Amino acid sequence: MLNRLKTDFRLSIITILGASALLGITPFAAMRFLQGNVVAGLIDTSILLTICSGMAYAWITGDTRRSGMVLAVFACAGAVAVAAAVGAVGLFWLYPCLVTTFFLASPRIATFLNLASIAAMMAQSDIFQSDIQMWTFMATAIVVSATAFAFAQRTDSQRERLEQLATIDPLTGVKNRRAMDEELNLAASHAKRTGLPYALVMLDIDHFKKVNDEFGHGVGDLVLIDLVTWIQQSTRKSDQLFRYGGEEFVLLLPGVDVTGLAAVMNNLQHILRKKVRHPGGGISASFGVALLKQGERVESWLERADSALYAAKEAGRNRVVYSDTMRATDTSSPVGDSGLAG
Repeated sequence: MLNRLKTDFRLSIITILGASALLGITPFAAMRFLQGNVVAGLIDTSILLTICSGMAYAWITGDTRRSGMVLAVFACAGAVAVAAAVGAVGLFWLYPCLVTTFFLASPRIATFLNLASIAAMMAQSDIFQSDIQMWTFMATAIVVSATAFAFAQRTDSQRERLEQLATIDPLTGVKNRRAMDEELNLAASHAKRTGLPYALVMLDIDHFKKVNDEFGHGVGDLVLIDLVTWIQQSTRKSDQLFRYGGEEFVLLLPGVDVTGLAAVMNNLQHILRKKVRHPGGGISASFGVALLKQGERVESWLERADSALYAAKEAGRNRVVYSDTMRATDTSSPVGDSGLAG
């Protein structure tokens, strides 16, 4: 739970809004009913229930975009309704709404909501004691909105930058192991719901340490960058490549059956041997391949691919080895070096 709050900023804002509603609105709703102001009490109760329902929906479904937008609309509308029911005191409820809209909805929608809410408040001219108070309210509300907009934009930019630093390998530009763990979990969940086949390929550059030792780490880095470039050019946009560590990479292939997977691996092995080179010649790679089993845990899936890669290295490298989920007849290689990991 805490991890979700740390990694999902909008969910944390929704949760804070829900907790604040429970602590801040509940006493006022109770007080309105006790004072006999049923209309205001019902408005407060409706706002409270909507915010709590939106928070629950966000936690259960993970759809913070839709729930955030709904909460922003109801919060602003509720503040306007409260002002209509109780008078000038209700104006103060709008200010927190003007701030949170920019964290719950897109900048365009939030700007529209804020301006519409301010206009709706001013349209109720009888709640203001004077024209000066009304125009003062408008000026302060616009300043709060503008400040919230600038802060939200800055926060979004910094958060995106931090997420990129945390999930992207700085050398090759592909996703790192942390991002891979998240994507594999999503793939396993999607496969369980839809039955779509997924394949996992672990590949390791053969004798990469020798390249670094003989030609330097700068050349080794260029080899890694070239390898990533050619893999991305040789695979689909829906395929995802991750740097697992050092010279080891993981390729996630959705929607690939047994026959298609064999063709993909043959083509990939051929391209890497032909295109990726260093001053001493070309490179080769060892591949371990595993198809996701129905209901299989990600850890088991990854372990089978890793075992297949280990088998490829033990068998002499420069070959593709499939896990025991595939038949031996499906493990062809362009150089005849394929096998089946048992």
